[in-house]
Amino acid sequence: MNEQPGFSHPAEAQILARVPETVRDRARAVRLMVFDVDGILTDGSLWYGEHGEAVKPFNALDGHGLRLLREQGIRVAWVSGRKSAITARRAAELGISPALQGVRDKITTVEELAREAGLSLQAVGYMGDDIIDLPVLQCVGFAASVPNAPFYVGQAAHWTSTLRGGAGAVRECCDLILAAQGRLGACFTASLSTLGGAIQ
Repeated sequence: MNEQPGFSHPAEAQILARVPETVRDRARAVRLMVFDVDGILTDGSLWYGEHGEAVKPFNALDGHGLRLLREQGIRVAWVSGRKSAITARRAAELGISPALQGVRDKITTVEELAREAGLSLQAVGYMGDDIIDLPVLQCVGFAASVPNAPFYVGQAAHWTSTLRGGAGAVRECCDLILAAQGRLGACFTASLSTLGGAIQ
């Protein structure tokens, strides 16, 4: 990967112009990006029917951003404190693996993911929005959150999206990482076949 990228597309300059250099450096170092699910990939709403959880809304732009990360060589994982068949189905649609659920000790899990990938925590990014995410946010090289997270969680983040969880925050994060690494331009110029087909 390019360590000191130039701008391969005008969008890279536009994205990075709003981001401090220290945050750009952190995003540039990310080789594994881990996401919480509820409140990050969704808006945190939990819809129940008479047979249990019935609906969990995911954002198609977020999904495509995750695919772009993976296709540009950045590992992606999900680590959720809850268990949901809907989360497992969405992860399978996007080819996200691992997508770990029912995890309460997230820092140990993220450390294990980093070790398996042969990475230090400084090369790991994490996006979360609640108390359970704090130990990870405080240890990784790039800590991200959303504007609707509790203030004490946001204070632990190096970067906070402008968009809310479930409403494009993950895509915003993915675009930042790709721009910082000089790889977003490739996503504009690649053919649909290279990108893997339709947006999901």
